[in-house]
Formats: sequence, structure tokens, C-alpha cells
Amino acid sequence: MTSISGEPIPAITETVLDDIAANGIWGEGLTPSASVVGVSEALLAALRGEAGVQLPPSLAELVAEVREKAGTELTGIEGADDVRLSGLAIKLRDGEPHPVVIVPAGWNPFGWLPFLYLYLKLAQKGYHVLAYTPRGIGKKGWLSTSPGFIDVGGEKDWADGSRVIDFAERYFGPSKIGFLGESYGSGISQLVAAHDERNRVAVVVALSTWGNLATSLYDNGTRHTAAVQALIGFTGGDPEKLEEKFDEETVEILRNFEKGENMQAVVDWGTIRSPQTHVGLTNAHGTPTFISNTWHETLFPVGPVIETFTALEVPKHLNLWIGDHGAPEGPGLAGLVSGFPFPGLEVPIQEAYAWLDHYLLGQDNEVPAWPEVVNQSMFTYETTGTLIGNRITVPAHRESYGEWSEVTTGGETWHLTGEGALSDKPAAGWSRDFTAGSLTEANAGVLLKTGGKEWFGNPKRYILEQFEWSRLLSWSTEELTAQSGDAARRIRGTAEVQVTVRSTEDAVTLVAYLFDVHPDGTARIITHEPYTETGLTPGADTTVSWKLQATSYDVPSGHRLALVVNSRDALYSYAAERGTVTIGSPSGNESRLELPLG
Repeated sequence: MTSISGEPIPAITETVLDDIAANGIWGEGLTPSASVVGVSEALLAALRGEAGVQLPPSLAELVAEVREKAGTELTGIEGADDVRLSGLAIKLRDGEPHPVVIVPAGWNPFGWLPFLYLYLKLAQKGYHVLAYTPRGIGKKGWLSTSPGFIDVGGEKDWADGSRVIDFAERYFGPSKIGFLGESYGSGISQLVAAHDERNRVAVVVALSTWGNLATSLYDNGTRHTAAVQALIGFTGGDPEKLEEKFDEETVEILRNFEKGENMQAVVDWGTIRSPQTHVGLTNAHGTPTFISNTWHETLFPVGPVIETFTALEVPKHLNLWIGDHGAPEGPGLAGLVSGFPFPGLEVPIQEAYAWLDHYLLGQDNEVPAWPEVVNQSMFTYETTGTLIGNRITVPAHRESYGEWSEVTTGGETWHLTGEGALSDKPAAGWSRDFTAGSLTEANAGVLLKTGGKEWFGNPKRYILEQFEWSRLLSWSTEELTAQSGDAARRIRGTAEVQVTVRSTEDAVTLVAYLFDVHPDGTARIITHEPYTETGLTPGADTTVSWKLQATSYDVPSGHRLALVVNSRDALYSYAAERGTVTIGSPSGNESRLELPLG
């Protein structure tokens, strides 16, 4: 008994499902964990009627129910340019009309395989299901891999998507067609719906999605190098041999990006692959769109997602959650245990289902009454300690808004001082300097490993006394007291930093971090964002300002806010490997932090 990879199928126990529920879906980097792949391989084997597959009772019952009502087929789908896409079809066989949910796979070495649990749950709910792997994604030789070159959400992927719809119409005869995608599949879902000339997509669910690929990869003059390295590393091919997975144009784009050359071509390439660019088509089609993202998203920052969502003029809903890429919806895609490890774990996927149920099954549910925007405030959950970390006992609170513009209702200005304070009064005439070019303990790059743990109740704690003070600058408030309720500050929206900078080099990268500092000296990161300025005159002052990533954060009473600025972060490119950076505050143009409140 072997899987589609040719390896033996593992026995699946409740312990394996507990691992997914407690630790999420990612293994090394952003590739599905061994638990996720093992569960899916076992589910597929059982679904195809192979004997000897060991599943816990809850999954065995799910498979039996779907096998009784539906047939399953591994299929090839003719895409554009005669590329044959790998697909999995689950067809209900009661003779009644049913909608189909099409699921383009995310960017991972296993193609459509990792989310078998999702497909079974959709079939159980009354949907035909068609999962497929976008061109070029997957390990060589796997049945779930599609040949061709990865188009990264480009025109070939749009054309493939329409061919997949053609196939679904012939194969299922569906009553309606919807798309649900996670990560890469979510962007493709939006783009296919926008570009299908016959407007056949009735609804889209986009989980951990992108809004603007160009600004996700390159913004404020800074390249998001870690994101691109992660994507290249998890195509299923050799990351050192780009030409095996990408065509000549994309290889050139990726190499230009790596070197920081011809960035306008990179921007143009990313812009055409952005749902934000094509929002006019989505609006013309009127496609109901459900979007879910996270505050500490390390691949597709939340700002462009919010901008895209705001531009939509269709039935729409935006959920923003604690955590990083794929964390909130992950367990619901890969396999949920019957006894949830913490309250609220199932909500992200249940709300996605509700959106589909209303627009595809016609269910008279609560969706029409939903507010447009629901934000989960970071780290407002209650936890209890265990031997392996915190366990959530009360989920973080969520806040509803009629539209994004309602999130921020006010603000305050904190002025940077020469003594390292954040003051309510302007302070001019001072300057402070630090040595550029080195990574420091103040680093958002760790979110690649720790961001997902935030969703499970274990945000990273930074220790301020470990910060390298010669390589960064810091400003902090006094202890803050509660203004309303239990929070000293309700940060809601997008903060902005303005400083006057001078460098011994002709370019500088500044990375700003906003921290919540506990009385014991530990801190949690609230938000951050880099900014790079080139073409500087060494020794001359330049005033710069930039917005940090949007957030929803309650600062507890007795805590302090700290603004930290350094010159390098593991997530991003940086402009100078050496030199001295000076930050000052000239009269009439004082350095400051604009804090959004709500």
C-alpha cells in the first residue's frame, strides 16, 4: 500500500491531527508539514478504496460518507498551450444539480494533495469538488504535479483557469461555480474570476491572499527578499536551477530582483499579476469576494490586501486575524480533530464555508448581515501554560466595522526626543546615531518561524536588554494608563513614522518597529516596515516618512510603547553594509510617530 508519491502510507492517529491543530500546517519554511501530507495521502488512499488505511474514527467516517455519495477520479485537464494540469475530481452522484468548488493549489511541492480534508468536507456539504495544480508546481514524478513553467499568476494561469472551468462544466454539469484558494491559489482564484470572459465564477474565497504582488515584493524602495527566496525554495524543483521551473522571462525577473536591478521591470511584472490591478473587472462581474489575511503576514503584507478590498464594489467581506501566512485557516484545510485544541480554531474555515454556502447553495444564513470588515485584535486571547507552550482558553476578541475607513477614529502624535523618549511635545535640535549594516535582535524576520505560533497563543517575546544599542536607536513612552476599558491604547489602523536622516553612505535602509513593552522588559512586536532611500549626499540631511503595516492592537495599562529603528532585517534587502546613520529632528520638521487609534 503506497501513496501517490510511491512511499508507504503512514498510519494516521488523533495525535497527528493534534499536531496540525496545535502547530499549524507548515513544516520547514512554508511547505506543508509531514503530518499534513501524511493525512492527505491516507485520505486519498481511503477515498480511492485502498485497503488497510489507518485513520481515526472521525476521518474514517468522513471518507465513508463521501465514498457513499460521490465518485473520485484523478484526472488531467487540458490547459493553455497543451499543458496538462493535474486534477482531482469528486463528483456527487445523486443525479441532482450541485455547484462545484474549484480549488487551485497553493505554492507547495505537493500540488493539490495537502488539502484532501478540505475537499472531503466540501463534498460532505453538497458540492462537487475540482482541485488542480497550477502549471509548473510540484515535485517531478508526483501525480499531483503539473508540467510546464510556473507563471506566477500571469496570463497563462488565467487562461488555464478558464480551461479548468470548461472542464468542470463538461464533467459535473454544475448549477454554479465557485473558487476557493489558499495562498497562491487564492490569488489565482481572484484573477481567473476577473478574466473569465463569460463571467462564470459566482463567488470567490481568497485565504492568505495577495492584493498587489508588486508592492508585496518591492515597496518603499526595499525588496522583500525572504518572501521570494521562500517561494523559489518550495516549487518542488531545485532552487539553484530556476530554468527548470520558470521560463526565460521569469528567470530574468527573479535574477533582476535578487540583484536589485531593473526593478521597474519587476514592478511591471508583479503589477499585471495583482488582483488590485484588475479590480475593475471584478467589479464589472460583481463577484462576491471573501478575503482573509493576517496582521503579521510575511509573504503578502496586509496593506495592499486592504487597498484591494477597499476598491472592490461587490458583495465582500474581510477577516483579519492574529498570526502569519496560512495559520488561521490551516487546520481547517488539512484536518480538524473533533475536540478542538482551543476555542475559535475552526472559525476561519467555517466562515469561509458560510460564504460559499450562501452564494452557491443559496443558504439563508447570516452572511448578508455580516459587516464588511472583522478584525481580531492581537494577543487579546487568554491562555494557560502547558509543558509545550501556552494554550488558548478564551479566543482573542474581534471587532466589526461597516467598512475599513471606520477602523481608525482618531490618533495621536508622539515626538521623538534626543533622550530616547516618545513625548507629547515636539523636540528639535537633537541628533542620535548608530552603526549600519548588521542584523539585530530587533528583527521581524523571526516571524517567518514565530508568526504562525501567534495564532496558537505563543507570540514571540523580545528581550530589550539583548538589543544591540550601538546598531539601532530606540524611543519609548512612559508607562501608559488606561484611557477606556482595560487598554491604555487601542491602536487601530496604519501608523506613520517621519525622521530626518543623515548617512556617511549614499544610501540607507531604515526599518521601523513598534513594540509593546511589558514592565518586566520583554516586548511583543506590534507592527513594522522598512524604507530605503538611495541617491543620498553623504553627510546631508534628508527627511523621510513611511507607513507601517496596519494593525489592531490593545496596549495594556502599565505597558510602554517603544519605537525602534535599525538598518537591516532578515525579511528585506538593505542598502548599506557599513557606515554611520544619524537621525535628527530639525526645527519645524520634527521627527515623530503618528499613532492611529480607534
